[in-house]
Amino acid sequence: MIASIKHNSRIYKIDLGNPIDISIPLTGKEDNVNAWYLGPPTITAHKQDGFIGSVEDGAPVNFNDIWFNPHSHVTHTECLGHITEAFHSVNQKLKKFFFLAELVTVAPEQMNGDFVISEKQLKYALGNKKRKAVVIRTLPNLSDKRTRQYSDSNPPYLLEEAAQYLVKKGVDHLLIDLPSVDKERDNGDLLAHKAFWNVNGKPREKATITEFIYVPNTAEDGTYFLDLQVAPMENDASPSRPILYKIED
Repeated sequence: MIASIKHNSRIYKIDLGNPIDISIPLTGKEDNVNAWYLGPPTITAHKQDGFIGSVEDGAPVNFNDIWFNPHSHVTHTECLGHITEAFHSVNQKLKKFFFLAELVTVAPEQMNGDFVISEKQLKYALGNKKRKAVVIRTLPNLSDKRTRQYSDSNPPYLLEEAAQYLVKKGVDHLLIDLPSVDKERDNGDLLAHKAFWNVNGKPREKATITEFIYVPNTAEDGTYFLDLQVAPMENDASPSRPILYKIED
């Protein structure tokens, strides 16, 4: 189904019948994607006073308890409340959900033993394009990103200058296929998070960072419409399901 969207006085046509889901689901299995030194999430039948919430075990319904951490176990969208003393809820800060987005593919470059994404790389990838949302796919882009165990692996990350560049470009929503935009062990500096949310100046309260996405290789770099939906949780971060829609000629 083709829909027409008006954005900044221009009419775009998008194919609603072919969504590109770039989220990683919560499975509750041992190979669930994971980071930050936690065990795997669990999805188990609730047990109480002899009741077992499983149709297989004789209950009329399946009634599962789910334990997980959004930062560790699933595609999630976070707001500046992730790094501030004051409480901020992503459910309150994210009130618009449809954005013109640019998908770019970047091969992190080696620097001081780490692999990083630099301002120079993003400048080359984005050129003169102005987008409210940027989706970063890193290379190599293997399907095991859906199940990778990231703890103690020192994954690639954004340099502070790269986050500052995105702010200058007017990017409000950053999506990336890594567990964090910052270095795994950085003594709590969180330079990219702080730069993107401008916590040392006028905080960017409407800006969001989405981590742990997976963009299939079949999706070509370019401009899409992004539908960024989060579970309605009053928390600094919430599980999310970002969907890309191709723009038709």
